[in-house]
Amino acid sequence: MSEPRRGYWCECWTETATQQQRSGPQLRGSFDAYSAPQADRWVAIALRTITPALDAKAADEAWEWLYEGRIHTRRALLRIQPCTISVTHADTSITWTIRPVLFLPLADRQAAELPACAYDLKPQQTD
Repeated sequence: MSEPRRGYWCECWTETATQQQRSGPQLRGSFDAYSAPQADRWVAIALRTITPALDAKAADEAWEWLYEGRIHTRRALLRIQPCTISVTHADTSITWTIRPVLFLPLADRQAAELPACAYDLKPQQTD
């Protein structure tokens, strides 16, 4: 079995708060990165992709991070520190989190026999 591998767990969350209603945080995407550049690139690609749809204030926040904040994020990641990047569009907050993690290898079953109970479960037929 291989050894644990250092990396970064990246998530994108949204949360909307209007005067009538407040939605809790919703996970929109996640990504496992194996280097600091790969982690901050995931956020940069997402920001560049959504920037044309953002209002002016949120677009300014996005470009501010892309031009100025990204280097600070990269430095923090290289020091193995977690990072958060947020922009607010209208009533919606979009937040990317990047956390240092150890990825644990999964058990390799290539040469192993499955336990007998694995064959007891049969897929259900759908109509």
